[in-house]
Amino acid sequence: MTVLMGANLAGEVAEEKFCETTIGCKDKTLGPLLHALLQTPNFRVSVVDDVDAVEICGALKNIVACGAGFVDGLGLGDNTKAAVIRLGLMEMVKFTELFYPGAKSATFFESCGVADLITTCYGGRNRKVSEAFVKTGKSIKDLEDEMLNGQKLQGPFTADEVNYMLKNKNMENK
Repeated sequence: MTVLMGANLAGEVAEEKFCETTIGCKDKTLGPLLHALLQTPNFRVSVVDDVDAVEICGALKNIVACGAGFVDGLGLGDNTKAAVIRLGLMEMVKFTELFYPGAKSATFFESCGVADLITTCYGGRNRKVSEAFVKTGKSIKDLEDEMLNGQKLQGPFTADEVNYMLKNKNMENK
């Protein structure tokens, strides 16, 4: 299995603005080939063999981005938002260590980790819709319909999955 995650919002990639991505690939021949095929002066590619951590970063960041959006909607400021992002990253690491014990902590410092987390918490749809949720009181479904052109938020769904996994280990309150 090969995955691609990172701080590469589709609109900015299309506009050829500089961005980075992380490819998680265990195949020692395929990884360099994908790097050669995808890297451009504006699209920096890093290949790591830590496929699970690359993919889990791409999912968990959406939960944190919802929290960042709630902070924005409540007008709590950049310091609070930074704290939510930092604590969210710590929780991402803890969750990954618990459920994917072979994951490497260095992966969280790749584009798929901290860079994608920051990008999503400042510009992603999970943040934007969560901010609107707080400000308008409308339902998530109504906001998805209004704001996302048929797309859905990943944060709430992922939060449900994470809660289910933690509940099965009696770790909901940890």
